[in-house]
Amino acid sequence: MPKLTFNNLSTDKKQRIFDAAVLEFSSKPFKDASINQIIKKAQIPKGSFYQYFEDKEDLYLYMMKRIEAEKRDIIEHAAINRDADIFEILTEQIKVSFQWAMLRPDYGRIGILMWRDDSEFLIKFRSKTIETLKKYIDRDKKSGLIKQEADSDLISDMLITLILNESFFAGLDEEKYFSKLKGVIEILKNGVTISCE
Repeated sequence: MPKLTFNNLSTDKKQRIFDAAVLEFSSKPFKDASINQIIKKAQIPKGSFYQYFEDKEDLYLYMMKRIEAEKRDIIEHAAINRDADIFEILTEQIKVSFQWAMLRPDYGRIGILMWRDDSEFLIKFRSKTIETLKKYIDRDKKSGLIKQEADSDLISDMLITLILNESFFAGLDEEKYFSKLKGVIEILKNGVTISCE
């Protein structure tokens, strides 16, 4: 996270650095993003960057913390029922995220690039989201909503793949997207074969 020298900067300068990071990380994968480009866009000396952050990872974490705080605030105000099953919670969260991504497409692109990047740093960063998803799945297993033998890792992988479908952030009609989401969730919940019983 930022060093004390960064915290002492003016609000305007902090915002310039944040905006430059968003611009760079929304246009390139983390591994290809350039500190030099961020410095240039933020209009700060190169030496100053390392007075504010340890490295590119440090800046990325700062940026993501700000983005996540904004998203969390929006989701909390949406009054999502945390006692609902994983599929309902996810659907409601995606509805909020969909609207948010339309307002902030740059944040949406950062999210897509983050999930597609195979950098070790981002694999670790993503693991928190995956673990949270699996906790909800395991909770629903215990309550009998999901079969005990169902593979939590596989379910979470399928859900994440669906959520991060490029069309989600590429301007697909909202009604069509949620119709598709509902259909996939129905298949996950009920399967596709007809019972012979």
